[in-house]
Order: sequence, then C-alpha cells, then structure tokens
Amino acid sequence: MAWLEDELQDMLDEGIEVESAEPMLSMELRKIYRAQHPEMLDRQVYFRNLLRLQAELIKLQDWVVETGAKVLVIMEGRDAAGKGGVIKRITQRLNPRVARVVALPAPSRREQSQWYFQRYVPYLPSGGEIVLFDRSWYNRAGVERVMGFADDDQVETFFKDVPEFERMLVRSNTIVLKYWFSITDEEQQLRFMMRIHDPMKQWKLSPMDLESRVRWEKYTEAKEDMLARTNIPEAPWYVVEGNDKKRERLNCIEHLLSQIPYSDVASEKVSLPDREYNPKYERQVLPDELYVPKVY
Repeated sequence: MAWLEDELQDMLDEGIEVESAEPMLSMELRKIYRAQHPEMLDRQVYFRNLLRLQAELIKLQDWVVETGAKVLVIMEGRDAAGKGGVIKRITQRLNPRVARVVALPAPSRREQSQWYFQRYVPYLPSGGEIVLFDRSWYNRAGVERVMGFADDDQVETFFKDVPEFERMLVRSNTIVLKYWFSITDEEQQLRFMMRIHDPMKQWKLSPMDLESRVRWEKYTEAKEDMLARTNIPEAPWYVVEGNDKKRERLNCIEHLLSQIPYSDVASEKVSLPDREYNPKYERQVLPDELYVPKVY
C-alpha cells in the first residue's frame, strides 16, 4: 500500500520537524529528559498506530455526520499533562466543520454574573458534530477553587448542579466522555523546566501555570474531590496516564473510539469530472508584485 507508506513518511517528517526544535534546549536538559524516559515508544510503532487510529476517527466522523450524533469530549488535567497534544492528534485529519475545539478564555464580568453553565451552552455539539472542550466547566472544581476565584458556596453549588447538568446532556442523546490527564509531580516539573528554556514553548507558561507548581498538593486534593463527586454512571471519568506522551495519545484515542458505537458509512464513489475548456478565453498575465517572492 504505497499511499500508507507515503502518509507514514509525511508523519515521520513532521515528527522530525518537531524534534528539530530540541537544539534550543540545553544538552543537559535533553539528557535528563531522555534518561527519565528510557522506554519511550518506538517512533515507527507510534506513527503507524497513530495513522491507523486517525483513519478510524475519520470513520467515526462520517458516522456522526450520517446519523446526526452529538459527541462531547471533555479534556481536563494537570498543566503540562499533554491534553493539548492529544486534542491536536484527534482533530489533525478531521473536518473542522464537524470536529471543533472549544478553549474559552477567562470569563468576562458579564459572564461572571450569569448562571455558571451559561457560557458553555452555546458551544455544545449539535447533531452531526464532535466538540472537544480544552478545559470546561470543571474549572470551578479545579483552578477557580484552588486559586480562590470561587468561594465555598459556589463550589458546593457546582458539585450539586453538574451531575444533573450532565445527565440532561445524556438524556438529550449527547455522548459525553470525560478525560483526566495525569502526570507525576516530577514529570510536570521537568516539562515546566523544558518550557522555560525553550523559546518555542515559553508562551505555554502562564503565571497560573507557575502557581500550580506551588499548589500541587491543593490541586491534588481538589482533583480527588472532583473525581469522587462527579463520577456518575451516565458520564464517568477516565484517567489517562501521561508521563509518556506517545502512549498517552494512542491510549486516549483508542479508548475514545471504543466508547462510541460507530460503524462504517457507505459512501458513493467519487469521480473527477472533465474540465470545461473555452477556446476564446485567454488567461491574463498578473503583475509580478502580486506574487509571493520565491525565497526558497
């Protein structure tokens, strides 16, 4: 299957391109990272399985469009736990009109006065859509709680409301999947250090991220309470271990696919129509200044 090999080569090239940024890191940091990950998944194995899973995601997408299904995937977890990388691989080959990512900024003053779930409702999936929340209403149980942006009464109200809110979504035939991405204390510290020393990734470090290092134990307590109080049968939590990014991505996608009863959708064979030619048409010559300079 030549197409498979060509596609695999493109993915390997992309991987090499990403890794080419490593020289921006000190040799010492690179050695530390590799020493901490002696059993990393082989790149060929990783890319072959990623391509296979992405092909299945396209089948899922076709099924969602065909059946009008509504799929909501909630991605939560520690800072630097790798959920952004998982989201990227899930959506990489999907139609952005079908699969979209929602990553809301901090709420405005007006939004702070609303019913807590109100700002999220407009982004929920309609029929034939897959929506991935890169953080969600669970901010209230995590960062807002730990950082003091929500008081005890607001947090308690959230815990009382969120199970029923999610049951309402499920009763409206929305498939709800909730993932928590987990990494160890040591792994988060190492990834933060790499971001600090990598100019290509420094934008990923916010003051809130840095504060999360200080409050690691408080975040752990908040996570444990959240999982215990919001793990309902209609919308259970699934924990993804993220110390190994490649395994984390494959395991999460594999599990996501296993949770949705999709099937192959028959598609019509596509044939390319003949181009129409007009013998009277003469193509206009555009001025040179309209063209992008050929630097390479």
